[in-house]
Amino acid sequence: MLTKMRFLLVIGVVFLIHFFCVDAEEPSFSLDGKVLVLDESNFESAISSFDHILVDFYAPWCGHCKRLSPQLDAAAPVLANLKSPIVIAKVDADKFTRLARKYDVGAFPTILLFNHGVPTEYHGPRKAELLVRYLKKFAASDVSILDSDSAVSKFVEEAGTFFPVYIGFGLDSSVIEKLAIKYKKSAWFSVAKDFSEDLMVLYDFDKVPALVSLNPKYNEQSTFYGPFEEEFLEDFVKQNLIPLAVPVSRDTLKLMEADDRKIVLTIVEDENEERSRELVKLLKAAASANRDLIFGYVGVKQLEEFAEKFDIRTKLPKMVIWDKSDDYLSVVGSESIEGENQLTLISKFVEGYREGRTIQKTISSPSLMKFLHGSFDIRMVYFLVFIVAVVILIQSIYNGGDEYQRVPNEEHVHHSSNSVSEVESKEYYKAGVKED
Repeated sequence: MLTKMRFLLVIGVVFLIHFFCVDAEEPSFSLDGKVLVLDESNFESAISSFDHILVDFYAPWCGHCKRLSPQLDAAAPVLANLKSPIVIAKVDADKFTRLARKYDVGAFPTILLFNHGVPTEYHGPRKAELLVRYLKKFAASDVSILDSDSAVSKFVEEAGTFFPVYIGFGLDSSVIEKLAIKYKKSAWFSVAKDFSEDLMVLYDFDKVPALVSLNPKYNEQSTFYGPFEEEFLEDFVKQNLIPLAVPVSRDTLKLMEADDRKIVLTIVEDENEERSRELVKLLKAAASANRDLIFGYVGVKQLEEFAEKFDIRTKLPKMVIWDKSDDYLSVVGSESIEGENQLTLISKFVEGYREGRTIQKTISSPSLMKFLHGSFDIRMVYFLVFIVAVVILIQSIYNGGDEYQRVPNEEHVHHSSNSVSEVESKEYYKAGVKED
């Protein structure tokens, strides 16, 4: 009996020791406004401890990472003091490679925003002040309630220009709540309960209820008067997430990829030329009349790597229909829209597409999807190093079998060594992908 009691006592002591040891090992984090330093031992705990946490996967040798670090240090205390705090953390991905691989970190710096444990790659600004304004969106209420003209003005001002803004005038918040949750990462949502006729004039609507969309970055505004059923509301929200005429960039391509509409793509020589800016105005007019399509434009001078995939040997400007695959459509008789009355030519192009007078063509390689998602990362470096190594091995085998083998001179050896070093240079490739 005594032996049994001793045994149970030992078991109990072991259990208590284990319990307190495990509890002591559990990482604890404080909201002191400093950037958290994470590794494989505390990463998952940190992600589960905070609703919103921005994680910088960096490498100590990366120049871009070094420039980003003080910006994160400056933003951290401001974000930590929000009503719903956002924490900033960092991981030495060069050291903790298993963690980097788990989150598909292929270049430095890679910044991931975890919202309730779900990661999204961050592509916003990197200067402290702008970064704070951008991230406030994720900690804000799904639908903000505005009770005066000044509250509406303050809301629009603080929202900034990074995201579209939707304001429901005379709407109940429940009407747009589901959409506000669904598109929280892409836009601000609010309802105004009390407002004056002056505000109605300012936002250009003449009756309520009304849902007004603002896109401050592109100086665009649109109003929806109903019907306020979810299907029609969502169409309006989705259409106004993207400006009427979208300048093509990697960021806007990702935005367009998430939209199921086809793209009417206009290719010009230079976006900044006066005639190109005039053409963009015409594209906006066409987009207003054809909201089932996205109208985008790209300048060869600005993004030749992308534009040349659509056969820019045709006289520019030209238009094509692209569904974001490796194929696109050319409209017969509308290969170019160069001419005096471009609005008529644009209308003729859209009409020809709708009537099916098209020819399917394939973009020139590499795939546009590869361009869209970043055409170069560290895996490409490994591939190039492998190819170089194979070439060197084949050369050495070939030279080894030669009866009269030549000894390369010192200058040639030095040059080859430098070439391999350039391919293996981490910062040139890994940091360059994520440059601001």
